[in-house]
Amino acid sequence: MWNEFKKFALKGNVLDLAVGVIIGGAFGKIVTSLVNDMIMPLFGILLGGINLSKLSYPFIDANIKYGIFLQNIINFFIISFSIFVFIRLVSRFRHKEEVKEEIQQDIKEELLREIRDLLKVQAKEKENL
Repeated sequence: MWNEFKKFALKGNVLDLAVGVIIGGAFGKIVTSLVNDMIMPLFGILLGGINLSKLSYPFIDANIKYGIFLQNIINFFIISFSIFVFIRLVSRFRHKEEVKEEIQQDIKEELLREIRDLLKVQAKEKENL
């Protein structure tokens, strides 16, 4: 059982996932700080000095904090957009690498064809001698 667990835990995909989760957590903290410490104060100024996190509605004995809910929705959209932009950049980079590899492969194949054709020509010349 221990060996099976080691095989599972040390697979490339599991390690990649672990690294992704760690980086994602750090990235999430950065974006959360961006939203809470930079964007939301500016957003509050645009709304006339309103701090969304303090908006609430008293209802009987409860205090419904809809401002925090609105702020979390805004956080979600900003984080989602940030991740979208990041994934788009990574996808573009990967696509460029794939195209570069294809071009290199095509050049190699063309060179191999030329070498093959030259060898055929040399073989025919030797036969004619």
